[in-house]
Amino acid sequence: MKILITGTAGFIGFHATNKFLEKGHSVIGIDNINDYYDVNLKFARLENAGISQSQIEYNKVVQSTLYKDYRFIKLNLEDRENLEAIFKAEKIDAVLNLAAQAGVRYSIQNPYSYIQSNIVGFLNILECCRHYSIKHLVYASSSSVYGKNAKIPFSEDDRVDNPVSLYAATKKADELMAFTYTNLYGFNTTGLRFFTVYGPWGRPDMAPMLFANAIIKGEPIKVFNNGNLSRDFTFIDDIVEGVVRVVETEPSESANAKVYNIGCGHPMQLMDFIHTLETAIGKKAEMNFLPMQQGDVYQTYADTTKLENDFGYKPKTLLKDGIERFVEWYKEFYK
Repeated sequence: MKILITGTAGFIGFHATNKFLEKGHSVIGIDNINDYYDVNLKFARLENAGISQSQIEYNKVVQSTLYKDYRFIKLNLEDRENLEAIFKAEKIDAVLNLAAQAGVRYSIQNPYSYIQSNIVGFLNILECCRHYSIKHLVYASSSSVYGKNAKIPFSEDDRVDNPVSLYAATKKADELMAFTYTNLYGFNTTGLRFFTVYGPWGRPDMAPMLFANAIIKGEPIKVFNNGNLSRDFTFIDDIVEGVVRVVETEPSESANAKVYNIGCGHPMQLMDFIHTLETAIGKKAEMNFLPMQQGDVYQTYADTTKLENDFGYKPKTLLKDGIERFVEWYKEFYK
């Protein structure tokens, strides 16, 4: 299968790309390598997959030195002309769209980047899928679409029309756009509402990396809402296993627009997560307790029944084991 994957310099995109390549699929990777967080980490992920930083130029195809079936192109999804040229030149079987401007708090300070990347960029993906007969588009949504819903666990049948951040609003908009394109043009779309993902090569703007960095350096960590938060922490290997199952499954002949939760299904209190991290690092955290942040939510808790029933998805990694693997990678990567 030839898969176009966007966001291959990102956390989930990097891991998903490697897994598909290990399973014998052909991958065309796209990423704009923006500076929302440290680009050196993004380049290191690409290097790990055989894409040399010295070879990367805008809209230039770079062949992986490790995988014969992996080619990478630095490109903005907003660049409609060059994006369409890729679809036109390649016979793509499926698209996995993981590229997006991420981050809840950042969307409050930089709203325009979210509209360009998450709305305009996603529209260009939909248009290319429409015009080049793509049978299945799998795309990243987010647990943030649930906003401050009080009912737990979060179910795909819950109302999600009260977002509390622009990031969440753009992800809900993507789901609506995908539903519309499926019904208008007859190709399958599957949205995956990712819950809090952690693990090796993770994002430095997310709690696991921020906490680990501060604890190791002896600096205080910011604990919002005085620690009264819970998150459905899910290890990256479990997330990727679910993504692969969805992409590899032959889409139905009758086009469907579906959305699934993809998480652990076992939320953990933030303070318990911090204590697990302390144990793995072997050092106590100095904590700076702060009030709730604007745009944040109190809890996330995924009901993954639908993904389990349709694709056999079942996360297996215990938090203790996942944190230990993350800390081991962190200490090696950052010396």
